[in-house]
Amino acid sequence: MSENRNFWINEEKKLDARVHQATWPGGQNALDRLAKQGKKPVRDLIQLLVDPETEFYELSRIAGFGVNYPGGIEDVPCGGLVTGIGKINGNWTMIFGNDSRVKAGTYFPITLKKHLRAQAIAEQCGLNCVYIADSGGAFLPMQADVFPDDGHFGSMFFNMARMSSQGLKQITLSTGGNTAGGAYIVFMACQSVMIDKMSYSFLGGPPLVKMATGEVISAEDLGGARVHTHTSGGADHFCSNQEEAVSRVREILSLEPPSKIHSHRYAEKPPLVSPETIYDLMPIGTHQGIDGRAIIETIADDSYFIEYKKHYAPGQGDNILTGKIRIKGIPVGVVMSNSVGIIFLEAARKAAEWIVRCSQEKIPLLFIQSAPGYMVGSESEHNGIGKYGSDMVRAVSCAQVPKIQLVIGPDNGAANYGMCGRAYKPHLLLSTMRARTGVMSGRSAAGVLLSIEEKNREVKGNPMTDEEKQTFSQAMIKKYDGEADPLYCGARLLSDRVLKFSEIRDWLAMAFEVSLLKPIGDPAFGNMRF
Repeated sequence: MSENRNFWINEEKKLDARVHQATWPGGQNALDRLAKQGKKPVRDLIQLLVDPETEFYELSRIAGFGVNYPGGIEDVPCGGLVTGIGKINGNWTMIFGNDSRVKAGTYFPITLKKHLRAQAIAEQCGLNCVYIADSGGAFLPMQADVFPDDGHFGSMFFNMARMSSQGLKQITLSTGGNTAGGAYIVFMACQSVMIDKMSYSFLGGPPLVKMATGEVISAEDLGGARVHTHTSGGADHFCSNQEEAVSRVREILSLEPPSKIHSHRYAEKPPLVSPETIYDLMPIGTHQGIDGRAIIETIADDSYFIEYKKHYAPGQGDNILTGKIRIKGIPVGVVMSNSVGIIFLEAARKAAEWIVRCSQEKIPLLFIQSAPGYMVGSESEHNGIGKYGSDMVRAVSCAQVPKIQLVIGPDNGAANYGMCGRAYKPHLLLSTMRARTGVMSGRSAAGVLLSIEEKNREVKGNPMTDEEKQTFSQAMIKKYDGEADPLYCGARLLSDRVLKFSEIRDWLAMAFEVSLLKPIGDPAFGNMRF
C-alpha cells in the first residue's frame, strides 16, 4: 500500500466515525423507543420509498456538529434531518425526513439551513419532493434565529408553493406530530398521507388549545389522521401503518412522466485506469502539486480527455486544465486545477474562454478545485491578473449550464470564486477529505495577522518576544486550518457531501444526470470584457 493511499484511507476513517455519530443518535435506546411507537428509523423508511436495488444519495450527513447552541447543545447530529436524492418509480426525487431521535425533530438554524438547501437543489434541478414529516416544529429557545426572517421557517412553505406552481410535486408523509408552523408541511403539500393513531397535525396542540380556549381535547380528536382525512379535508390519504403509507406515496408518484436528461448520452465505458488509483495520486500535503491529467483518467469514461489549449503558456496556462470528458456517457466540460494550482493570468484567460465556450455549446461544467488563489505580485498585477481573474468570475457567474464543484485540495481566496464555490450556485458542491476551504491557509493567515500584531505591540511600547510570536502563530494556524477542514465545513453545510475518493465517479454521474433534467437555457454573459 502506498504512503498516500494509507494516509487517505485513515483520513476517511475519521469521516466514517463522524457519519456513524450522525446516523446513530441516541444509540439502541432511541431505536427501541421508536419500535414501541410502531415506527421505523427514517432511513429505513427512505429505503422502502426508493426503488429496490437503487442508491439513496444522502446529502449533508455530517451537518450540525460543533454548532454550540444555547442550553449546552454542542451537536445536532445530521442536523436532525435526512435529505437526499433517490429514484421513485424511475424518477429522481428529493427526499426529506425528520429524525425524531434528535430533539423530537425540531428545527435548529442548521436544520433549517439543510432543509432549504435541499429545496434549492430540488428547484434548480426540477425534482419532485417527498417530505417524511415527524417534527416538533421550531426549536422554541432559538425562535428568533429560525422563525421571523427571510430564509427562516416560513421559507420552507414558500418554497413548497413555488415548486408546486412549477409542476414539481410536493408530497408529505406524516409519521408523527406536526404542530404549529410544522403543520403546514402537511397542509401545503400537493397530496399528504397520514397514519391512523400515529400522525397528528394542528396549528395549536392540546396544551395551547386548553390555554387559549379552555377546551380539553386529545391530540387524536384535535388533529389526528382520521380527522384530517375524513372531516377537515386537510390530508388526502388515510393509512394504517408506515409500510402502507410508504406504498401510498409510491403509488401517488407512479404515474409521473418518466424524466429524461436534456443531453445526448453515449454508451458508458469504465475508466481504463481504476478509480481506486486516485488514492495513490493524491499527495498527503494539501498544498503539494497534483497531476490533474492522471486524476481525470480515474474519473472519465475510457480515461479519455480531449484537452483544450494543452500547450498554451507552459508552466502557467496549464495550472488549469480545460477540456471535455464523458462520465457514464454524459459529456462534461472540465475546468481543473493542476500542479500547485496557483491561477496565473494565462490560466484565468483560458478558463474563462472555456467556460463561455461550454455555455455556448450547452455542455455542463465540472470544476475540480485545488487552487490556493490567484497569483500575486507586481508582475501579475501589472499584466492584468485582476482583470482576467474577474473575467473568470464573470463567466462562472453567468454560465447558464449545470455546474458541479468537486474540491480535492486548497480552496482559498478568490480561487473559490473563479472555480465555482458556494456563492456561484453550483447544482451540487462535493468535497473530499483533502479539501481545505478558507480565505487563506493557516500559515498565510498566521503570517499576516502576526505582522499586524507585532506593529500594534510596538506602537504600545510592548514588543512581542520570540516565544509570544511562536504561540500567536500556532494559535492562528490551528484556528484557520481548523475552520478550513472538510469536517468543519461539512458540519456547517459549506459542502453538500464529503465524499470518499472511491465515491467520486458515481456521485458525479448522478449529479450531472440530475442537473440535466431541466432544459438548458441560452447563454447571456452581461459585462464580459475580454
